[in-house]
Amino acid sequence: MGNMKEMADGLRTLKKLQKQIGNVDMSNPQQILDTLGIDIDELDKQFTESMSNQKLTLEYSYKSVNPEPSYAYPTDSGFDLRSTIKVTLGPLERSLVPTGLFLNIPENYEIQIRPKSGLAIKKGLSMVNTPGTIDQGYTGEIHAILINLSNETHTIEVGDKIGQAVLCPVVSGKYVELKRVLNVEDKDRGDKGFGSTGN
Repeated sequence: MGNMKEMADGLRTLKKLQKQIGNVDMSNPQQILDTLGIDIDELDKQFTESMSNQKLTLEYSYKSVNPEPSYAYPTDSGFDLRSTIKVTLGPLERSLVPTGLFLNIPENYEIQIRPKSGLAIKKGLSMVNTPGTIDQGYTGEIHAILINLSNETHTIEVGDKIGQAVLCPVVSGKYVELKRVLNVEDKDRGDKGFGSTGN
């Protein structure tokens, strides 16, 4: 019964809106907004305020003398990770480098550990598993698996930036049902793989 009433109310609202915008030039967005009494600047302000109230909290503990982790710019997607040890990498050598950082990752998120573009272009240093995935349930120290892809030996000093951490939304396993079927349903791309859409 409640659903029928909601449906009737919805139809009445639609009819009212239809009557309101009946004589509006639909190619003029500003006229549509004015007719509906929508102030786009006010709407944008409310949206911005509501988003700032929805800030995520990423709790951390830090066992390092290095500067505290922080976002360099408000628009950055990641914050820098720094080495807590001195390590020397010869050509094609790799090493597990500690950061002293421990995170309490929010539910339905993961941390992705990614290389620094400056290290990659200047020294040929990258990560073996990029991006590295840190699951929500992991509370141990964050490490980066660095690899030297250059022909020269490079030394990482204590405090050097070695990577960046990005907080990303993810669908956790508890929300996914793995279901075996005889065949996977065919879609528009089919079995066309790498390079199938051109350069």
